[in-house]
Amino acid sequence: MEISTLIVGIIAIVVGVGFGYYIRQTIAKNQVKTAEGKTNKMIDEAKVKSQEMTLEAKKKSVDILEKAKEEERSREKKVEEGENRLAHREEIVDKRMEEIDRGRGALEKKAKEIQGARKEVEDLRTEEMVRIEKISNLTQDQAKKALLQLVEEESKDDLAKQHEKLLKRNSEDLEKEARNIMTQVIQKYSRSHAAEVTTSTLAIPSDEVKGKIIGKEGRNIRALERYTGVVIVVDDTPDSVILSSFDPIRREVAKITLEKLIDDGRIHPTRIEESVKEAEKEIDGRVREAGEAAAYEVGIAGLNPKLLYILGRLRYRTSFKQNVLLHSLEVSYLASTLAAELGCDVKAARLGGLLHDIGKAVDHEVQGTHVEIGIKIMQKFGIDEKAILAMRSHHDEYPYASPEAYLVSAADAISASRPGARRDTVENYIKRLEELETLTGSFDGVEKCYAIQAGREIRVIVKSEEIDDNTAFKLARSIADKIEEELKYPGEIKVNVLRETRAIEYAR
Repeated sequence: MEISTLIVGIIAIVVGVGFGYYIRQTIAKNQVKTAEGKTNKMIDEAKVKSQEMTLEAKKKSVDILEKAKEEERSREKKVEEGENRLAHREEIVDKRMEEIDRGRGALEKKAKEIQGARKEVEDLRTEEMVRIEKISNLTQDQAKKALLQLVEEESKDDLAKQHEKLLKRNSEDLEKEARNIMTQVIQKYSRSHAAEVTTSTLAIPSDEVKGKIIGKEGRNIRALERYTGVVIVVDDTPDSVILSSFDPIRREVAKITLEKLIDDGRIHPTRIEESVKEAEKEIDGRVREAGEAAAYEVGIAGLNPKLLYILGRLRYRTSFKQNVLLHSLEVSYLASTLAAELGCDVKAARLGGLLHDIGKAVDHEVQGTHVEIGIKIMQKFGIDEKAILAMRSHHDEYPYASPEAYLVSAADAISASRPGARRDTVENYIKRLEELETLTGSFDGVEKCYAIQAGREIRVIVKSEEIDDNTAFKLARSIADKIEEELKYPGEIKVNVLRETRAIEYAR
């Protein structure tokens, strides 16, 4: 029983394995058939797509070919048209060349005819001259000379009269033209000049401020006069103070100092000294601005700043009571206008006129005439030689080397000779005061010196470390003696020597 059961089980297992194998084989065959079908389908689709792409490519290639053929036909057409135009132009050129050749032939023929006619005329003229020489027994040169001599003798008086008439007319015309030019130039220049004076007036807001300026027992006003070298008059006019000095820079420093003190309200010797130093710095800036403004006004650019500073110093320099900077501007304008009227070098005349008195800015510091000093200054700063030649002859120290030199000299004379432009007596007065200060400043130990009270007093500030009290009295006597020996002056001059000892220390 157990054996039969085992056999049946083995048979069942064998049958099961065989049936499973069969089923597996069947499924595998079906899967293979399915994959082959898909593969075949994909191959068919690829063949169809390939055919379509081939057809499309053929179509595109046909279109490209047709387009290329069309472009080729268009280019051939353009080339053909160009060849036709070129052939047409060649025909036109050939026709014109034929016309030119015909015209050249005609001209050559006409030239030959003219040469022949000219030769005939020359031959006839030669024959006629020979015939005339035989008749007159004179050569051509002899006949010409005799004719000229005859005409000269007959017309000698007439020619002399005509020559004299022309000279007189030319002289009158030139003089008239010169007057017209000078009149026009002077009329074009309309600058007004206010005469410089030796005093300045400063308005004071109240008597209280005037009292502060005077200070206790007059110490403030004495300090102002000592530090500025200006005489300050407070009692002559109400609500104002008069500043008196022959030096415009000193007056301006004093004026600025007083304005600063009045605005500040603190008026005492220490503050006065500080304000004077500030005013001197401000004047320095104004000098620079004055030089730049002068160059700008006459239209000259590119000058060295140091040269402009020297030019600006002329703002505080007078000559025969005429402000030198304003005079230089006037000469520059007049000279350049004359140069424009006469066709000369306008730039050289303008620059030469502006700088013609530049030496006066430093002539009290450097030896030599202001013309010589001016030439050296202009050469130092590389000014054009034409401008130097134009300015150096305005006082006849050098020969006139150019037309512009005459113009600058004429402009200088016009500016100086205007009615009221200059005052000789004032200039002499200022010269005496300058000589008084120069003489006093030559003594050893003198720090500063100021001529005040119209030259009736010379105020001398000495160095306290070099001059003691006893030496100060001796110095005053020495200065007075030298003034008596070397200077000419009316009345008497008071020599006032001031010595001050300062002890300065700093707390840190």
